[in-house]
Amino acid sequence: MAFSNLELNLIDSTVGDLCRRCSPAHVADQLRTVHEVGGHAVTIFEERPDWVDPSLGWMRNPVARFRFYRSRGEWVLYWMPSDLKWHAYEPASGLTDLPSLTAVVERDALCAFFG
Repeated sequence: MAFSNLELNLIDSTVGDLCRRCSPAHVADQLRTVHEVGGHAVTIFEERPDWVDPSLGWMRNPVARFRFYRSRGEWVLYWMPSDLKWHAYEPASGLTDLPSLTAVVERDALCAFFG
């Protein structure tokens, strides 16, 4: 089952707000932070013009992923280290709600998401 309208509103008010805060208007032509909903996951990306040839468009780099496990009614936060695979973010293992996990990404205390 896809996300309900209520869940999509929660995603926009938490993850969407984070992306908007990380995308100030004065750098919109150089950097933007966006999120994408797919299946039971919400992924945050940083987008910037292609480094080699900006005419090729925007490059997308994954920042964080939130996955909803409907059977357990909980969210899990993932990060992508240098092996380019998603791993559960262990420092947030006790948190299961989207607002708390979004705050972990925004604080980025261990520089796992935004570097």
